[in-house]
Amino acid sequence: MRRISVLLTALVLTLAFTLASGEPASNARLKTSDGRLKKGSRGPDRNGWIQVHLEGSPSEIGFQHGYLLASEIQDSFTDISIEMQHDEKRDWSFFRAAARNVFWPHVEQEYRDELAGIAAGLKARGVALDLWDVVALNAWLELPYYDRIADDEAAPTAPADHCSAFVATGSYTRDGQIVIGHNSWTSYASGERWNVIFEIVPARGRRIIMDGMPGLIHSGDDFGINAAGLVITETTISGFKGFDLQGVPEFVRARKAMQYAASIDDFARIMEDGNNGGYANTWLVADSRTNEIASLELGLKNVTLERTHDGFFVGSNFPSSPKLVREETDFDTTDRARGENTRHERWLTLMAEYKGQIDVAAGQKFLADHGDSFDGTSQPSERTLCGHVDLSPRGMGSWQNPYAPAGTVQNKVTDAAGARKMSLVAAMGHACGLDFKASDYLAEHSRYGWYSPILRDMPSREWTWFEAR
Repeated sequence: MRRISVLLTALVLTLAFTLASGEPASNARLKTSDGRLKKGSRGPDRNGWIQVHLEGSPSEIGFQHGYLLASEIQDSFTDISIEMQHDEKRDWSFFRAAARNVFWPHVEQEYRDELAGIAAGLKARGVALDLWDVVALNAWLELPYYDRIADDEAAPTAPADHCSAFVATGSYTRDGQIVIGHNSWTSYASGERWNVIFEIVPARGRRIIMDGMPGLIHSGDDFGINAAGLVITETTISGFKGFDLQGVPEFVRARKAMQYAASIDDFARIMEDGNNGGYANTWLVADSRTNEIASLELGLKNVTLERTHDGFFVGSNFPSSPKLVREETDFDTTDRARGENTRHERWLTLMAEYKGQIDVAAGQKFLADHGDSFDGTSQPSERTLCGHVDLSPRGMGSWQNPYAPAGTVQNKVTDAAGARKMSLVAAMGHACGLDFKASDYLAEHSRYGWYSPILRDMPSREWTWFEAR
């Protein structure tokens, strides 16, 4: 019954969109005479990435976003709604209600205007999604944290871990300046849709270049550069428990920090202010002006900020603070076979091996790495920095199901010179070069047949440079 319900949801959403627009959004004629679109533009797709430029007031930026990416937002929404309903065992109405009653009251006006603008842009293109669908889409990464406290029986397990990341400076890098990199881990269904390079020029705050998913006002996997020279990324804290109903949504704080922070101190302050515990992360930050780097482990009760001008920080979903581990997670730091711990060991090995040689090229190698620190092999799995849960015979981290269609979905790296030009190099798919073929996978793993309406091929693409104009 669950699978039938999910498939019907996808059919209803597609039908509603077709009836509202009369044609798919990809073929709908753009009403470019609308003044709100004047400063926004969509560039050519490059190696799987969509480029958009958004500029103006919050409502204008939102409208441009919704209008220029209408078909992609509809597609991402269909994917996320199916995955969320399956994983959380909830109807979409639950997430809409949470968006309206739990998250919206704590969204400040600037971002309310932008979210409403996205909904308006979608409406102008005939897409049958409203404001609460857009808010729920933005909150989808932290909704499972809320769900755990809303009904423990309905959501008994922690959200799956995401991402591998590093930042280094001083004696660890080739030129003594910052280098930072990140790969995003998620389901291949959502990951293949996490393919937008946003350039945002807000009326207030700083210009941003960041990767993201259609419809999100924040990056989501949080790799971005702002005009103050800050580079920001993160990895999720595995096994985290806790959510403050009165807190500010993570998607608001993450976007605000990207837009307004001028220093590491600014970033930490914004992220801590009103922290709701949703989508709890260890944040890695680099200041390309001073070559200082930092790690902000942001629990709900326990917060640790470390910083240095000579060293490195790494992330692979492991919690560091013993107090945070004890009070806010169910994470086992002693299990060396667990993917988060194995990847942590591998990061430490690579940082030592490449000390004094880390640059963008080295970062690209790191994100393609298949070294397994637990068994000494070099083959793709959930225990490797380039993650392949689909090739793992059992859950080795927070991914509890064997051979799930999940793992690394895209990659980004930059250095100080790149950050000062607001540029980054990015690659869709596995950086190691392995492709994912949906039809072959589904034929072999019938238990994941519910993915069939949304799972598609994920080829490995070339690394591509992007720069804010």
